[in-house]
Amino acid sequence: MPTWTGRVLDAAAVVLPGIGRVRAQKEPFARAWEEAGRAALASDRPLWVALGDSMTQGIGAGTVAGGWVPQLNARLGAPFAVLNLSASGARVADVLEDQLPRLPARPALVTVLVGANDMLSRSRRRGVADRFARLLDELPPGRSVVATLPRRNAAAREVNALIDAAAADGRVRVADLRGPALGPIRGTLADDWFHPNEIGYARIAGLFEPPVRAVTQGDSRD
Repeated sequence: MPTWTGRVLDAAAVVLPGIGRVRAQKEPFARAWEEAGRAALASDRPLWVALGDSMTQGIGAGTVAGGWVPQLNARLGAPFAVLNLSASGARVADVLEDQLPRLPARPALVTVLVGANDMLSRSRRRGVADRFARLLDELPPGRSVVATLPRRNAAAREVNALIDAAAADGRVRVADLRGPALGPIRGTLADDWFHPNEIGYARIAGLFEPPVRAVTQGDSRD
């Protein structure tokens, strides 16, 4: 049975065909990442494990390659085999319960971009800071890059303070999506007017690039 949000999207897709086009990417993108993940686990290249929601899946880009994860890997010279454990619609609890338990031993890099779906309603925001604190505690120290939340509500500010504290302790690096970091949105959104397109994902890749380079170039503060 669809959630309230799902029913709203179903209705909106009738009026705005772009919503339906973007939603239709969910299953083929997930299959592509599953196939890539099997190859990554069989590879001898350093392993990048990507955790998160539809934005880490790359939903909204024209192809899987247009998402921020493939764009950033290409900018770096494609050194990583990528195991993308993210899932469309995922919340912080899903990363804790479904994604982190599948984290292989000693990945070279772990990235986290999650929390947008937890901000959609007051009931979803309840307890999110406690869950994010647990998430930060369970990430591999010195090898993890975590994105802050661009939203400015109290729950997002509390989560961001936790991320900043973990960075100050040397546990994680920060990809900062707050304030003007993502720039003007004109020309950066997909057909559903919610997810980024390739241009928007390029901006996210650019925000992740410095902290990822800091980790992968050996300045991991382990």
